[in-house]
Amino acid sequence: MLSVGLTPDAAAADVAPQQWYLSAMKADELWKVSTGKGVKVAVVDTGVDPDTASLKGQVLTDEVPKALAYKATDDYLGHGTSMAELIAGTGAGGALKGLAPDAKIVPYRVALTGLGSKSEREQAPDLAAIIRAIADSDVRIINMSFGSGVEWPKIREAVKYAHNKGKLMFAATGNDAEKKNSIGYPAAYPYVVGVAASDESGTVGKFSEHGNYVDLAAPGLDVPTWCDESLRTYCTGEGTSMASAIASAAAALVWSAHPEWTANQVLASLIDTAGRDWAKDDPSTYLGYGLIRPRRVLMDKDFNPGPASTDPLAKENSTGVLDESGEPVSSSASSSPQPSKNTSGSRAEPAAAEADSSDNTTLWVVLGAAAAALVIGGGAFALVRSRRGA
Repeated sequence: MLSVGLTPDAAAADVAPQQWYLSAMKADELWKVSTGKGVKVAVVDTGVDPDTASLKGQVLTDEVPKALAYKATDDYLGHGTSMAELIAGTGAGGALKGLAPDAKIVPYRVALTGLGSKSEREQAPDLAAIIRAIADSDVRIINMSFGSGVEWPKIREAVKYAHNKGKLMFAATGNDAEKKNSIGYPAAYPYVVGVAASDESGTVGKFSEHGNYVDLAAPGLDVPTWCDESLRTYCTGEGTSMASAIASAAAALVWSAHPEWTANQVLASLIDTAGRDWAKDDPSTYLGYGLIRPRRVLMDKDFNPGPASTDPLAKENSTGVLDESGEPVSSSASSSPQPSKNTSGSRAEPAAAEADSSDNTTLWVVLGAAAAALVIGGGAFALVRSRRGA
């Protein structure tokens, strides 16, 4: 079933002033080093409209295999188009500008339970087939701003296949923390980077689902997205969907600047430079390794990303998803684990945590998915997952 989250507020035609996270991340400085050029990002979502002002020339519709192209450019909710603009929008005409404005988008429409007509769901390709097709292409990053509370073995295998093919995958952790804090897939699968959402102060959103499957955090509150499928008006909303998209864009910036790096190295660089006030070897269940700060990577010409073949999430991927008592969660168990005893927002160290005073802004991210059905919340799309066993 379709679930709509927090009510968004209508935004003015020119949304640039509302993209607070671009200023906080000092995007103008980032873009002098990298704009994401040469990097392709697959947006697996509700479809992507390539004709919005911000996406004209940005969407590679011809690169979607015909067998998987069913309505890939027909966005029935406005969600996928929003995610694409957050990643690679040009900002033309006062529209959303992506964090990686020269990256390119390859669109996919995934089959979502409870969304659209039965005929459409039957014709839409399944997620496993999409992931495998992307793995066999030259796309480098896969963004999945959605979630399901059920684990599917064939999707798990497809994710592993994509990882072995050198792809970097990001997914929303979910938006249901205040109710049941469900574990959601694909974020909980091994090799998928689960992204939580935080606000401008670096505080995790109260709705952002938490657990040991959260790897990073990114901006996810008060973020403008399309209000609906009409694509006429932007609204500000919150969700881990937006956080996942912005994290994907950050990875595109880094990979564009260092095309010789592997997916492991790109991810390691984002983990190493993330804003946090806790030990790196003890990630937060709310914000993972911290708030993304790609500027720290891009501004360091001598940055060492570590070994090409070392998976920075190897420990998490081998441990699997844990419940509140630290015990492994079986994929056959309830998809709605008990909420954490601490249901309040958790604060991350501002971006200045380990750096100079010139980098004194915070990085945020909130969003995700909830329930066994796909979820859309305040402009964010989500698929829920239970994490992670390899």
